[in-house]
Amino acid sequence: MANTITFDKPRLSVLGRLAAPFVAAGKVFALIAEASPRVRELERLNGLSDAELARRGLTRDGEIRRILGVAAMI
Repeated sequence: MANTITFDKPRLSVLGRLAAPFVAAGKVFALIAEASPRVRELERLNGLSDAELARRGLTRDGEIRRILGVAAMI
């Protein structure tokens, strides 16, 4: 006697189906934002320690203002 196993795809609820396009759009917007040169520069800055910044004569706050420009003031 042979046994078979079937796997059903999980069904999305009505709300899940309605939210799916918005979730997808949010993921696309996140990918676009992460591709930004400013975001890449902030990630590089985040990888530096405060001691390394001090050796370079920089401050984290000053670098954030340099990278973001006017947007840092908001």
